[in-house]
Amino acid sequence: MPNNAEAASATTGLSFEKALEELESLVAKMEDGRLPLEESLAAYQRGAALIKFCEGKLTDAQARIAILEGDTLQDFKPEAK
Repeated sequence: MPNNAEAASATTGLSFEKALEELESLVAKMEDGRLPLEESLAAYQRGAALIKFCEGKLTDAQARIAILEGDTLQDFKPEAK
């Protein structure tokens, strides 16, 4: 199984959309059930790295558009110019 550094380097330069596209493709191949065992394991490992990457991107995006005020999470409202 890849370590954190290997997983991070495998997704370096990847956009959220490309990572999601690759993940969907891997899932389709795995659901088809025709991959040999070793390829299935490799696909699973790659998929896990892609999920972690996508979750990180979504968390970053949420942090950019939300402001935590006390215990209430509110949407970011840019000042009118």
